[in-house]
Amino acid sequence: MEQYLLDVARDTILTVLKIASPILLIGLVVGLLVSIFQATTQIQEQSLHFVPKILAMLIALLLLGSWMLTTLSEFVLIMYENMLRFIEL
Repeated sequence: MEQYLLDVARDTILTVLKIASPILLIGLVVGLLVSIFQATTQIQEQSLHFVPKILAMLIALLLLGSWMLTTLSEFVLIMYENMLRFIEL
């Protein structure tokens, strides 16, 4: 039973990482590019840092949303199927 709970926790963490990683990486890359642009041009505008990052993350969410939803729904279905096995223990 302990091994089963550890497997569920591991699968949950891996699923969260798989779903969140693309959006976070895109935000990181865009933020880094904007920071480099601000450092080279010496523009110190705060909105210049957040607006491109938010727009890039929203576009990535629109493009990757169906994949993320499919991955999450597959995980939930696996959890529901395994719930009966957990209850029987």
